[in-house]
Amino acid sequence: MHFQFRKAASAEGPIKFRESLDVSEMIKGRKDITGISPLTADLQAFSAGEGMVDVKGALTAELNVACSRCLTPVNRKIDIDFEERFVHGQEPEEEEDIDDDVNYVSDESVDLVPYLEESLMLNLPLAVVCKDDCKGLCPVCGVNRNEQDCSCDTAVVDPRLAALKDFFK
Repeated sequence: MHFQFRKAASAEGPIKFRESLDVSEMIKGRKDITGISPLTADLQAFSAGEGMVDVKGALTAELNVACSRCLTPVNRKIDIDFEERFVHGQEPEEEEDIDDDVNYVSDESVDLVPYLEESLMLNLPLAVVCKDDCKGLCPVCGVNRNEQDCSCDTAVVDPRLAALKDFFK
């Protein structure tokens, strides 16, 4: 997914583009995410002053994840607001002059894929639950407590006092 910097900087109106990007390689090795749909980017690039281009829009994808409490499969749609500013030229040598909100590009063609992937990774949910009142799995026998109750003793005993647990029996 590329755009021509000079063309976008000199355009009178926004340049719109919509593409899908395969991001399945990014989730390899993650055990909580079992699948992801292509990332759909609906973006606009427009001039933001002399030598600057703003790219704004929305990113959407659907995730197949496991509930972090009971491991039930859950489908989640994520919507991400995307906004990046690009400036043509080299990054300033002085650290005080560097603006963290600006991406410096030296090529005429700007590749947005790394920025889209970064935005997706930063907005992936940390812990997904199937429902707000999910009871999770029993830590003793492993039964899903949303489906059935178990009679396991789940009282937490301070490990320093565990030897005294059976003292009064």
